[in-house]
Amino acid sequence: MKIISYNVNGIRAAITKGFIEWLQQANPDVICLQEIKATQEQIPVDDITAAGYPYQYYYPATKKGYSGVAILSKTKPNNVVYGTGIQHMDFEGRNLRADFDDCSVMSLYLPSGTNIERLDHKFMFMDDFQTYINELKQTIPNLIICGDYNICHEAIDIHDPVRNKTVSGFLPAERAWLDGFMKSGFVDSFRYFNKDPHHYSWWSYRAGARGNNKGWRIDYNLVSNSLEHRLKRAVILPDAVHSDHCPVLVEIE
Repeated sequence: MKIISYNVNGIRAAITKGFIEWLQQANPDVICLQEIKATQEQIPVDDITAAGYPYQYYYPATKKGYSGVAILSKTKPNNVVYGTGIQHMDFEGRNLRADFDDCSVMSLYLPSGTNIERLDHKFMFMDDFQTYINELKQTIPNLIICGDYNICHEAIDIHDPVRNKTVSGFLPAERAWLDGFMKSGFVDSFRYFNKDPHHYSWWSYRAGARGNNKGWRIDYNLVSNSLEHRLKRAVILPDAVHSDHCPVLVEIE
């Protein structure tokens, strides 16, 4: 099973840059999208179906043109769950889950902490999400949480750890939360296979950051410990340029 996570920073804009053609070439079984910034009615679902993804699930934010997640699949899930049931998470369209025979795939878009108010919201989201996942694992142990976590885990995951230590996304408290979340029962699939530096999934649009590879690794496919023995491959796909993020891929036996 090949799974991709991709923050497309606006699915309609990504489509104008060749996203659907790229999707056909990449050919994942399931792709989790974040920051779709559109409702289903605004998306060319027929073109995506023609590309090989007849099963499409969209969970937009209440606010138009903002946030939102989606899952596109070649095969029909047994069950699809929109949101978490926690209102402050769900009105921004940040969590969508598809249950398959032997695993469940979740698309997550964790908030960024762009100012004090949003940073407080981010920490509330993180705490409530941890509780939600702890409970969910009791009934769904084989969980793959794909998405934009808006946090770099370690110094190796950011181009300038010293100057960014006071910036949201690399704050000690954020990193500690992500570390604890992983230790609560998840494998960072990319780091399972690759311990090298300079691998990023997001770059600022400013100052030629992407061309100079001055990026952040904030997109993850976290895999339940119960699936660790089935991990086959995990890579970042920086050549896909439909967004300020790039896709991250994991393969499960």
